[in-house]
Amino acid sequence: MKQKVLFYTRFERLWHWLQAFLILSLAVTGFEVHGIYSIFGFSTAVEYHNLLGLSLIGLYIFWVFWLIITGQWRQYVPGIKGVYEQAMYYISGIFKDAPHPTEKTPESKLNPMQRVAYFVLVAVLIPLQLILGALYLYYNEPDVLGIQLESLEPVAILHTFVAFLILTFVIGHIYLTTTGHTLTSYIKGMITGYEEVDHK
Repeated sequence: MKQKVLFYTRFERLWHWLQAFLILSLAVTGFEVHGIYSIFGFSTAVEYHNLLGLSLIGLYIFWVFWLIITGQWRQYVPGIKGVYEQAMYYISGIFKDAPHPTEKTPESKLNPMQRVAYFVLVAVLIPLQLILGALYLYYNEPDVLGIQLESLEPVAILHTFVAFLILTFVIGHIYLTTTGHTLTSYIKGMITGYEEVDHK
């Protein structure tokens, strides 16, 4: 028997969708800046990209503050326990209708592999990308950040590389949203806040 349980607060849902919008919009404008295609025009794409990047910095700082004051930072602490079992579930068990190796609760929303992936994303990739973006933005204004760079090329290459890593996470994340008890149950959960769990 399944029952609906509140997993995601209104703030978590707002933060999730706003962050998704900002990251995807940064990808769209960033690739245009690189000349892959033309939607807004180069100058406008640069302006949008800078504004979106600054917005993501603000959102990230606010989210970290929220994590600290609510204690939700514990959700993102990774470990090795259960990682192998979770990996085997994704590799083969999920295709054999095997039971999920990790029980999901409001107090422990992420499985062991998700904890590792999210930790790398939120503690390494996004902060690094925001720093690189700031270096990129203020390259011609060294007084703003107190850093004088000899060349912008290494920053530009690393900024693009990290963008691809973040997009890889997003693609994997979107795929995993389809692995619930229905194709859209996880997406609905992030819209309504509620997910159905087996009642024991």
